[in-house]
Amino acid sequence: MASTNYVTQDTFEKMQQELQHLKSVERPAASKAIAEAREKGDLRENAEYDAAKEAQGMLEAKIKYLEGVIATARILDENTIDVSRVSILTRVTVTNMATKKTVTWQIVSEKEANLKEGKISVTSPIGGGLLGKAIGDIADVQAPAGRMQFRIENITV
Repeated sequence: MASTNYVTQDTFEKMQQELQHLKSVERPAASKAIAEAREKGDLRENAEYDAAKEAQGMLEAKIKYLEGVIATARILDENTIDVSRVSILTRVTVTNMATKKTVTWQIVSEKEANLKEGKISVTSPIGGGLLGKAIGDIADVQAPAGRMQFRIENITV
């Protein structure tokens, strides 16, 4: 996890709260579940013990992942974003050259991506293809559905 994770202040705070919850609430609950299962007898045939140990392992992996994301996070301030070109945290209005449909997306980090909210990941084929483009440019994107072209109509924060 050496790459930088660009996030908003709000997302950074949510990740910190989630990590704190995992460490202070979920981790003790997992340890308690293991202790309770251990008290039920022979560990070789104790499915409850095995399930509790597996759940603890998954929890620890999630904690380690979140710690890595937070450690490499770079908080972006929307007030300092240059809107002359598409970059992370900008809202870009594009027209699909094939269908002539216009749509607006916000380019965000992988952690914040949510297509229903109109937020696409900077690491997605379309998000990456739009980066660095200016108003009027044509972005030629190789997506899983095939080659697509988008004209940049507007860039805002």
